[in-house]
Amino acid sequence: MKATIWHNPKCGTSRKTLAILEETPGVDVEVIEYLKVPYSRDKLAQLIADAGMTPADAIRTMGTDAEERGLADMDADAILDAMAANPAYVNRPFVETDKGVRFCRPQDKVREIL
Repeated sequence: MKATIWHNPKCGTSRKTLAILEETPGVDVEVIEYLKVPYSRDKLAQLIADAGMTPADAIRTMGTDAEERGLADMDADAILDAMAANPAYVNRPFVETDKGVRFCRPQDKVREIL
């Protein structure tokens, strides 16, 4: 099984999620450090929707100026535009496998798609 994680190595939850993926037999892990290789707007929209979330649900406020900018009060398209322009506004980690997409907070949510 292939699993893709949009990862930030500075994030403890992201590191723990990656460890689960790497420790699971038969899982071929692709790691995308999204701060270095940003999401395309379309891919981000797809991940959020497939995880059963809205763009507002996926906003990262800690360590960003998203709150000051009023990101949560913007419409979905404006939020996606801001996230695509600045991937630090995207909370993490997202993981995608053949079985679906999960926003892995807590990290054990990844097990639902393995």
